[in-house]
Amino acid sequence: MSVSRVLVVDDDREIVNAIAKLLELQGIECVKAYNGEEALDAVVSKEIHLIVMDIMMPKMNGLSATMKIRETKNIPIIILSAKSEDSDKVIGLSMGADDYVTKPFSPDVLVARIKSHLRRYTNLGDITKKNIEEKLEIGGLVLDYAEKKVSVDGVPVKLTATEYKILEFLMKNAGNVFSAERIYQNVWNEDAYAVENTVMVHIRHIREKIEIDPKNPKYLKVVWGIGYKIEKM
Repeated sequence: MSVSRVLVVDDDREIVNAIAKLLELQGIECVKAYNGEEALDAVVSKEIHLIVMDIMMPKMNGLSATMKIRETKNIPIIILSAKSEDSDKVIGLSMGADDYVTKPFSPDVLVARIKSHLRRYTNLGDITKKNIEEKLEIGGLVLDYAEKKVSVDGVPVKLTATEYKILEFLMKNAGNVFSAERIYQNVWNEDAYAVENTVMVHIRHIREKIEIDPKNPKYLKVVWGIGYKIEKM
């Protein structure tokens, strides 16, 4: 992937133009959309590598658009919203977003988040350079680097880019318990502050996808008061 292409979706054209200028300074191509329907059209018609999505928009809001995109795409989605309560962030992440940035936002922070997610998403395609046949296997849980896919007992599991990286990190370190902060630092590649809800939502999504009975998990365990681990088998 030579040039990264980011879709910025917001009904405030000034915000879209401001973010576009920030991205262009970083050598990142920007595609603009002003509501959820336009966002869906852009994802179908262009190769998009990341989406910055406002929530409150006409025709189709950002959460509905995120859910629709998640039916077919695992590209990173960063929600951009004036709603800053933890409950709003959890809802956004539960709908399939990878990250949540509140308005008014720091341009430096937003660009750093975008670059971090792009790097992680791009690395999914570079992970096979050393050994294209390499797989991580724990019981029936298989993470295939060559195919960039996860399966459980031979059944494919559809993960977002962030979910894939969290699972990869935990599988590489099977048996070890990691706090939400440690997981965030290793997966997001930035300092962790008040990230428990963010990591928790992603962990819950992974469990729902890889476990037959998420309430009685076989692979992804919660160690109460400490953190999370993939069980060693």
